[in-house]
Amino acid sequence: MRKTLALGFLLALILGGRTTLAVAQDENPTSDQTNPSKPAIQESKSKPDQHEKPVQPYRLDFTLNELEAGKKINTRHCSMNLTAGSTNEIKIGTRVPVSTGAGSQFQYMDVGTNIWANLREVGNDLQLDVRSDVSNLDMSSARDHSNSSAPIVRQIQINGKTLLVTGKAITVGTIDDPNSNHDFQLEVAATKLR
Repeated sequence: MRKTLALGFLLALILGGRTTLAVAQDENPTSDQTNPSKPAIQESKSKPDQHEKPVQPYRLDFTLNELEAGKKINTRHCSMNLTAGSTNEIKIGTRVPVSTGAGSQFQYMDVGTNIWANLREVGNDLQLDVRSDVSNLDMSSARDHSNSSAPIVRQIQINGKTLLVTGKAITVGTIDDPNSNHDFQLEVAATKLR
């Protein structure tokens, strides 16, 4: 009888331990079992946001006009492609050697055209941030100062922020040349590419 009672007690311990182990396994699943909430989280992270705007490409056409008494006498054009939310730069020019006065030592100066642009979509509007720098050697004054070895550089900078309307030219800025009766004007027109 003692053996039967001890055997029953031992059997109850074993069965009770298995029940406790099964409950513990339900509370802490092993790595082999999957948690149904995890795949839902992972799926939501891998799906792209349905409300994101597609990337919109634009072409910006810049025109630098030189005017004399209100009449265009010279025009320079350059264009760049960029997407809204990005920047781009156009740079063309010459590196001019300038004597430092110490024997045959020279420093180089960049002369030419540099236009930097940042285009952003703000709601339904296009905002343009532009920096332009146009410089050249003044050859007429170089002839007048032929004894001087230093070149005379003419420089025009027009920087600004403006709202753009696609298909319409916008004046970024106008500046008067203090050495002549000329005006310089920077215009930009944006074209949607798709």
